[in-house]
Amino acid sequence: MSLHNRSRYGRYTGGPDPLAPPVDLAEVLDAVAEDVMAGYSPRRALQEFLRRGGHSQEGLDDLAGRIRQRRKDLLDRHNLDGTLNEVKKLLDAAVLEERKQLARDAMMDNTDRAFREMQLQNLPKSTAAAVNELASYDWQSSTAKETYERIKDLLGREVLDQRFAGMKQALESATEEDRAAVSEMLRDLNGLLDKHRRGVDTEDDFQEFMARHGQHFPENPQSVEELVDALAKRAAAAQRLLQSMSPEQRAELMQLSAQAFGSPELMAQLGQLDETLQALRPGEDWTGSERFEGQEGMGLGDGTGVLQNLAELDDLAEQLSQDYDGSHLDDVDLDALARQLGQDAAVTARTLAEIEKAMHDGGYLRRGDDGDLRLSPQAMRRLGRSLLRDAAKQLSGRQGRRETRLAGAAGEQTGSSRPWEFGDAAPWDVTRTITNSIRRTIADGGDPGRGVRLAMEDIEVTETEERTQAAVALLVDVSFSMAAEGRWVPMKRTALALHHLVSTRFRGDRLQLITFGRYAQTMDIGELTALPAFREQGTNLHHGLLLAGRFFRKHPTMQPVLLVVTDGEPTAHLLPDGESAFSWPPDPQTIRRTVEELDRVGRAGAQSTFFRLGDDPGLERFVQRMARRIDGRVVAPEAGDLGAAVVGEYLRAHFRGRAYGDADWAE
Repeated sequence: MSLHNRSRYGRYTGGPDPLAPPVDLAEVLDAVAEDVMAGYSPRRALQEFLRRGGHSQEGLDDLAGRIRQRRKDLLDRHNLDGTLNEVKKLLDAAVLEERKQLARDAMMDNTDRAFREMQLQNLPKSTAAAVNELASYDWQSSTAKETYERIKDLLGREVLDQRFAGMKQALESATEEDRAAVSEMLRDLNGLLDKHRRGVDTEDDFQEFMARHGQHFPENPQSVEELVDALAKRAAAAQRLLQSMSPEQRAELMQLSAQAFGSPELMAQLGQLDETLQALRPGEDWTGSERFEGQEGMGLGDGTGVLQNLAELDDLAEQLSQDYDGSHLDDVDLDALARQLGQDAAVTARTLAEIEKAMHDGGYLRRGDDGDLRLSPQAMRRLGRSLLRDAAKQLSGRQGRRETRLAGAAGEQTGSSRPWEFGDAAPWDVTRTITNSIRRTIADGGDPGRGVRLAMEDIEVTETEERTQAAVALLVDVSFSMAAEGRWVPMKRTALALHHLVSTRFRGDRLQLITFGRYAQTMDIGELTALPAFREQGTNLHHGLLLAGRFFRKHPTMQPVLLVVTDGEPTAHLLPDGESAFSWPPDPQTIRRTVEELDRVGRAGAQSTFFRLGDDPGLERFVQRMARRIDGRVVAPEAGDLGAAVVGEYLRAHFRGRAYGDADWAE
């Protein structure tokens, strides 16, 4: 194979992996819906999931925790003595070499030797002061002089590295021509930025500058604005580095800086650059500071880089917090995240952003007429299906799996069959269908022993009794005790599971959801799911039964089914003027009005079940009496079993005690 035709493979770096599986929203939807039912807005619920993450998915809090740890590690690892220590080592080495030379030089005048030794012996303790004092010293050792000159070179490279990353390494062993080129770059840069500050620069000015000096800017800016951004971030970090030093360290470095390359002009150019950048980008943090407490010393350039990293970490922390107006996960700088925490962190953030986008674009969240986000009907159906399956598992575990499979459309088998009709969902009568095929084959002159082919007219289905349609009123207590005792979400999950069962498997039935607190009202499933917990007192079962009776009267041909979920005795009833009368303990008038309305429901022939939550003796006595009064039932499930209990009672009422199975209706 030709070398030109060989393929090379590597890690994909072009954004989201096109071969990655789509994000699984099942867990997301369940978590969001759970929080919505607990009282969160859908937007807040989605934000909470993105913050927490899932079973195998890191969340924003995990990334924020890694950001905090990374920040702490940088501060705990480093200190700002690097340049001072490096200068001190060079100074000590130069002085030692000079003393050796003075001791070796037998030809030197003793008076001169003594004077020089006294100079070296009495150098100031301050490294900066000692360096400055030796600036005019006449070195006798060429090695010592060369070492001392390296101090100036080091300082020059460090102060440049503060403003231009990588300059310390680039100018190592630099020639005078190299230094002159840097000085020319600084003059040209200050000239360009001055024109930009005055608004008289052109694109040609920028392009000409980059053509001459672009090698000094690894950020590869594409415009003057990008150039200013990169330089200002670095310069501001350099200022914060100085602010982070002790006053003694800062004074030492400022004094040493005068020796940088032995060129006061360099410091003047850098001072002009800092002044211009601060004017162009006043929003950068020019006055902040950090507290470094580690053992690893840093030079000025490296320290400035660490300060830049800390600033970038702070920006990432704000982006990940999503606490600002208009926040969106697309705001997270994935490149910066990869730089600071590694590629896996960027993948995590990208996945969370895809989840956020998929929840909106996939139709699971939509804006209502009021502009607020809500769970969409599609999301409600998916959640209802999941909750119904949970209820089915609980039912099958409680009563044992049954072989009977009912799709919800047929009643009890009569033993007869009838010809299949288009749209028929009844089960086939296999024996009669095959018999019909054999008879037709013989009538057509064929040999059944050599095989038969089914025709549409051969098919017969099992005949069943006509199933009575039901009008189901689910009354749920929304008094504050339901939320306070942890029954709020189970109540909503129950309503959603029953709603999904009726709307998908028993479409001929009608379901009315009725909430009763201080007052009662009918609600659709979306309203009930998003209903916040109220601190309003009152359990107005009387009003709820009034609405249930009205619903039953609207469907006179259907079997009425009453399902009541409550955790307290009636403490309110509706007055003739429409106001609610509240009393605790329950007023006899409240009990009387509630019982009167229950009797009306009972006379309508409603199959009734009361679901008692909690162990209150007064409630237990009350619901037992109510159930006996209309030949109803009382079920006392735990909150977590409420959904299975309500679904089970609905199916029991439907099939009047016959086996209703545990599979097909839950699919």
